[in-house]
Amino acid sequence: MVNAPGTPRTRGFNCANCGGAVELRALAHTRSVTCTTCGSLLDPRDPNVVILQEAARRESITPTIPLGTRGTWHGQPYEVIGFQRRSITVDGTQYSWDEYVLFNPFRGFRYLTDYQGHWNDVRTIRELPVVDTRSNRPTATHDNRKYTHFQHAQATTDFVIGEFPWRVTLGDQVVTDDFVEPPYMLSSEGTEQERTWSLGTYTPGETIWKAFGLPGAPPEPVGVFANQPNPYKKGANAGCTAFFVLFGLLVALFLLRMITADRERVFSSSYTYQPGAPEASFVTAPFTLSDDGTISIEIDANVSNNWLGFDVALINIGTGTAYNTDKELEFYFGTEGGESWTEGSRSGSMFLPSVPAGEYYLRVEPEGPAGIATGYTLRVVRDVPSKLPYAIALVCLLFLPFLTGWRSGWFEQKRQAESDYGSSSSDDDDDDED
Repeated sequence: MVNAPGTPRTRGFNCANCGGAVELRALAHTRSVTCTTCGSLLDPRDPNVVILQEAARRESITPTIPLGTRGTWHGQPYEVIGFQRRSITVDGTQYSWDEYVLFNPFRGFRYLTDYQGHWNDVRTIRELPVVDTRSNRPTATHDNRKYTHFQHAQATTDFVIGEFPWRVTLGDQVVTDDFVEPPYMLSSEGTEQERTWSLGTYTPGETIWKAFGLPGAPPEPVGVFANQPNPYKKGANAGCTAFFVLFGLLVALFLLRMITADRERVFSSSYTYQPGAPEASFVTAPFTLSDDGTISIEIDANVSNNWLGFDVALINIGTGTAYNTDKELEFYFGTEGGESWTEGSRSGSMFLPSVPAGEYYLRVEPEGPAGIATGYTLRVVRDVPSKLPYAIALVCLLFLPFLTGWRSGWFEQKRQAESDYGSSSSDDDDDDED
């Protein structure tokens, strides 16, 4: 067979175990190849094609992206030539993921990894990152980007098929360390003496399906992956920005209201509460409210180690409409252990949020302890600003950043729970110390 000009040449041979045809695509770059028929691991450089290892797993593991699939990746044609399944064991639980070898004869190798629907586009890097282990959680810096350590583990090769640019055998074990700065993951693997570094970029499955023309739709991701971008982070940032803008506007409106409020005193008079009087309740002289608005009925009482209560009604002379409210003042003081103390207040106010203009008077019914005459003063002030609407508005404004921040924090908590630094890991460390 003659290859068309400009296309990569392939070389084939037969498997010594089953006789099936084996085709090499990466040629001299290939360090190991697995027979797609029987799963035996072969050495393509051995002229006698000696079987190095028969596959430990005879059962079929079908790659999601079939070997031989071609597509356009990063603007270049690539072919899927190798597949392996690897795993780590954490607290007695095995976690497996898939890795695909992509090959372009002019661009070399790239890799795709898949863990429960979470895909990464991976390439090896030549520049060694700068690793800082001075803190409890190491960091690695590469290309002016700082990554935080996520997980240390020992990875085992459980299944291989196809071609690889390194010698691979079933049961291979390497030490791995992952550092993340979403959507990127900086990973090293090898021995403590020799490490290979790679850089992965979190990639939506839809992008891979489109690039390689795969049928159907990619599986939905399960859980939160180490370098998966936080989908709520932008919303949280936008929510905080919107909050500060609206909060500034709210403060400006509040200050404007405080400055422009009339605070007009329309009535003021002093009285004395006489306990035991035949009729304690009384009405005041009439007064005028010139505009619709808020009303504050203020009371100052000369209470000393006693109390005084008031039932007050603001009554419209023309319509008979009554606005009822009440207030109790109490003030106590003394000395205990050489220290003076006070409790309560001699002043108080009753707020009416919306009262129409008109002629009004107060009906007042005071009540207090027997045997004590107490003087007090009543005042009616029109157009007094209320803080309550602004407090309610502030609570409403806080809801959006709280919600978006909570969702973003929840996502990060789920991410960290899978790391060496999650709550479960901390609990385990505490148990070990005990």
